[in-house]
Amino acid sequence: MASAGEVVTPVPGEPMGFSRVLVVDDEEALRHMLELLLRRERYTVLHAGSAEAAIELLGGQDVDVVLSDVRMPGMGGLALVEWVRANRPGLTTIVMSAFGSIELALEAMHAGAYDYIAKPFKQDEVVLTLRKAEERERLRRENHALREQLRDAAATTDWLGGMLIRSASMQQIARTVRKVAPFKTTVLVTGESGVGKELVSRAIHGSSPRASGPFVAVNCGAIPETLLESELFGHVRGAFTDATADKRGLFEEAKGGTLFLDEIGELPLALQVKLLRALQEEEVRRVGDVRSIKIDARVVTATSRDLAQMVDEGTFRQDLYYRLNVMPIEVPPLRERRDDIGPLVEHFIQALNRRLGTKVTAVDDEAFAQLLAYRWPGNVRELENTLEHAAVMAERGVLCPADLPDRVRLARVRAPGFTLALPEGDLSVKRAQRTLEREFILRALAQTDGNRTHAAKLLELSHRALLYKIKEFGLG
Repeated sequence: MASAGEVVTPVPGEPMGFSRVLVVDDEEALRHMLELLLRRERYTVLHAGSAEAAIELLGGQDVDVVLSDVRMPGMGGLALVEWVRANRPGLTTIVMSAFGSIELALEAMHAGAYDYIAKPFKQDEVVLTLRKAEERERLRRENHALREQLRDAAATTDWLGGMLIRSASMQQIARTVRKVAPFKTTVLVTGESGVGKELVSRAIHGSSPRASGPFVAVNCGAIPETLLESELFGHVRGAFTDATADKRGLFEEAKGGTLFLDEIGELPLALQVKLLRALQEEEVRRVGDVRSIKIDARVVTATSRDLAQMVDEGTFRQDLYYRLNVMPIEVPPLRERRDDIGPLVEHFIQALNRRLGTKVTAVDDEAFAQLLAYRWPGNVRELENTLEHAAVMAERGVLCPADLPDRVRLARVRAPGFTLALPEGDLSVKRAQRTLEREFILRALAQTDGNRTHAAKLLELSHRALLYKIKEFGLG
């Protein structure tokens, strides 16, 4: 057996990348037993006979996990755990003790230990605990690497007139915007609600020679049909009961600039005829007037409806559809361009901090993974509103899963009589089992009004095992 503090040579043929375990115990026989056990499981083993020797060894050796006894002469195992947390953050510690109790287990976890093993223990229990710690560390590193990649992506993200340019699809849209912007050609922007059709339209205006002119936006579905004609084309005094003065329409207001007609699919058929004439003749006639007025406005329209289908159904004029659809731009939903989520999150958080006075500095890994997993039926608009909710709810400078709305935090996979909370698109059986376990614990705690003793009985777990699970899942 090697002397205290000496690195034990890995077993022949051991693949690189296996965890390095530091065993700390004042009992030489136990250290020897653990050394043989862990080498058999293809770990590289270091060992120390005291907490002081362990600290000295940690100063010059790379270690993944510290497996330490609690009661030792001099500095105890809990003090070693606290030292590791203060001086080697991120290093996993697991404690062992023959004087086990619930209080000691909780004290160890409060000090920063990942888990607690009561002596005497089964050899499989030690290996299983290390495997769990190894898996947790792997996931933590993967999340960290993902966040770094997304931060790098955010750093190289461009914006065009408020429009994010990161994913391949948005880069293609940006190229189209730059190409069409110099011309007066009509553009039809399509896509689901909330994808950012108005931002694309504003980018067209901002990249055009008309950028110094007005950008006039109107939602065709938000104005009553009886008033929409007057809004678009204007009216003269006396044209109807409340027309006490002449009024310019939005086509005139947009002179030298861009008129953005959102939700053009909501335009009544009668007004579709007049809009077509305005586009073809470049003139409008105010309501109640007998003369036409020349206009100079570039028209960009947008819709979340299928205009081609509406043409087939007879609810949208075919000639107007062709006139509007000279240059179509389809904005894909957020779920199809997840590369954009990271930069959008960074952008919205900074904007919310300025607007609301919040002090959010980051999103933690688990919360960010949930943002990536969600399908975002409301697209970019829903993402922005979700982050506003989270920023208001956050109690620290870092957004956590608990700060997110339930609809985002848990994507639901439904089965008869039961709802299992799973991140959408995740087909890992291991993570599904963990999610099911967490769901059962939540239900048991809710059913017992938070009484953990009663909840443990419902779950057929020991009270200690339930406490471990509650800490592992971040439930208490």
